[in-house]
Amino acid sequence: MKIKPLADRVVIKMVESEETTKSGIVLPGSAKEKPQIAEVVAVGPGGTIDGKEIKMEVKVGDRVLTSKYAGTEVKYDGQEYTILRQSDILAIIE
Repeated sequence: MKIKPLADRVVIKMVESEETTKSGIVLPGSAKEKPQIAEVVAVGPGGTIDGKEIKMEVKVGDRVLTSKYAGTEVKYDGQEYTILRQSDILAIIE
């Protein structure tokens, strides 16, 4: 069984951020900001939503930059994922 998003939703997995600062200070988990870079794990089909045609611009494997507090965090098979709308993705990182 795997997560299959509906409509214009995307499933992402956050990419771990660096745990030390440039000056070499190690940050504990509670002091780190929520990461904003993620990898796309699954993409919904898009389609017509609220009378508007939605074309999915992201694909599985893309690295994306997301809004800081966007989406819903879920735990599945011991992994943490975030499900969000495509409009909450700010950019694709190339």
